[in-house]
Amino acid sequence: MGLAKEKPLYNPPTDYEDDDYLWLYEQIELLRLKRINEVDLPNVIRELEDMGSEKLHALESSYRLLIAHLLKWKFQPSKRSTSWRVTIGRERDNIQSREVDSRTLAGQAGQIVDRVYRRSVREAADETGLPKSAFPAECPWTLEQLRQEDFLPE
Repeated sequence: MGLAKEKPLYNPPTDYEDDDYLWLYEQIELLRLKRINEVDLPNVIRELEDMGSEKLHALESSYRLLIAHLLKWKFQPSKRSTSWRVTIGRERDNIQSREVDSRTLAGQAGQIVDRVYRRSVREAADETGLPKSAFPAECPWTLEQLRQEDFLPE
């Protein structure tokens, strides 16, 4: 007597293009149940690649915002505000939690800072009205200073 074939868990399965949120949770459930043959593997792989890219992008964004606000803080002291201080603190918190979640991304922080610094300068220049040449050519702060909860350039 042969084994009966398992009935598909989702009939019909949600199409990735129609509802990616529901599709994702169906894929998770299929994986939990070890029903690998029903998993939409090409799209799961694409989603995992996107997740990795998003984690890198989020960390880059936090460093860019942090550095831009530190530049504004240092080079336009008369305009310092609670809002700037809040943004600096929030982005440091974001950086810390993202780097705790990924030692690999934490290890790339120096390269990330180098990559985002020019964009940070452009943002600070746009917001302050100062020329880009008013800012240092390279990030003037160490990773330790950028990550330090209470560091503010004076």
